[in-house]
Amino acid sequence: MSKLKADVTIIHAGIFTQWDAESAALPKLTKATVHVPAEIDVEFGFIANIKKAKNQKLRYCIYHPSIPDDNGDVRPPFDGEVYVDSNDWKFYLGDTIWAPEYNKVGKWRMTLELKGKVVAEKTFNVHLNDEDSQISAFWKHRGF
Repeated sequence: MSKLKADVTIIHAGIFTQWDAESAALPKLTKATVHVPAEIDVEFGFIANIKKAKNQKLRYCIYHPSIPDDNGDVRPPFDGEVYVDSNDWKFYLGDTIWAPEYNKVGKWRMTLELKGKVVAEKTFNVHLNDEDSQISAFWKHRGF
């Protein structure tokens, strides 16, 4: 087993084109942001570059903001494991908004772990469109 310490860097985070799980191609970044509008089919997340970790088990987890399932119970975090393909590997972790949009609002935290340690994380603020206009107005008022 390699004694090299893995190097993990988030290279893109924000809104992406739709991800195709059947394709080897990663989605393309369309907007770098942590503020995501709660619109159906909006794809968001991050791409991490993972170096010096070939064949190590990578655990990913998406913590949703108390989204209920069909029975009204809060959905558990979405998680899983994959093995790192190479010593210079790019991995996409993301999710999409589905109907109804109003209950997807809140903080979505996404993490990657190697050997039980969080090596990359990003929190996205999913909001209704009227909140987006409030954020824009805030910054425009300050000259940005």
